[in-house]
Amino acid sequence: MRLKNFSLSFGSQIFKSVSDEARLRILHLLHRNGELTISDLEHILEFTQTKTSRHITYLKNSGMVSARKVDQWVFYGIREEVEEMTNRIFEFLIKDSTLLKDQEVFEVLKSNRELAQSRMQNRGLGR
Repeated sequence: MRLKNFSLSFGSQIFKSVSDEARLRILHLLHRNGELTISDLEHILEFTQTKTSRHITYLKNSGMVSARKVDQWVFYGIREEVEEMTNRIFEFLIKDSTLLKDQEVFEVLKSNRELAQSRMQNRGLGR
């Protein structure tokens, strides 16, 4: 679904959302990697839970981020309506060193998680 109408008040919320470096870093990780949890974002960005939650709440209230609950986990992702806009924003920031470092940390975290899952599956098969 594409954003059809872009009102001044919605535009103002979007621009306020992307005016903060922490929120831009969160948006970039969600943009590149799909849904993530608060815990994932905390580890990657080295933010406190309070800081991460505050920025996620701001992004949710601005209409840029959605939340989906699965059991005890809440997964956050870019809303489909603003994907095109976030694509454009990150086209300009593609070589930013901070965003590249955040992505590298995500890749290590993902690799470690996959390794742990593989080991747990192997232990289950060995029984």
